[in-house]
Amino acid sequence: MSTRCHTGQHAHHDVYEAQCPCRAMLDLLANKWSALAIGALEDGPLRFGALQRRLQGVSPKVLTQTLRRLEDAGLVERTVYPAVPLHVEYELSSLGHSASVPLRNLRLWVEDNLDLTTTAAAAKPT
Repeated sequence: MSTRCHTGQHAHHDVYEAQCPCRAMLDLLANKWSALAIGALEDGPLRFGALQRRLQGVSPKVLTQTLRRLEDAGLVERTVYPAVPLHVEYELSSLGHSASVPLRNLRLWVEDNLDLTTTAAAAKPT
């Protein structure tokens, strides 16, 4: 299903077309760490360290890259508070909050249905 481009940069958006710019946004949102970072920020701003603790297993480098990509896309806002030491917080923008709704549903679906998938059955110890 395609939709008209509101920016006027393209005739329409169709994520199934190879050259559609929608693909870059889909790639960003479908990334595991992006989806988890957006979910972690749903309840409000977090500092980098708190966000890293919430996203168990993410390296500082990957989290930094993820947050930069989300910020560049307009989904996350970064606020620097001039203090010693610097205090930096990340929070969802209004666009980020709108993206969090379907991502939350996806995360809940995964948690509720993982045991029914063949992936979970293959990963169970014998």
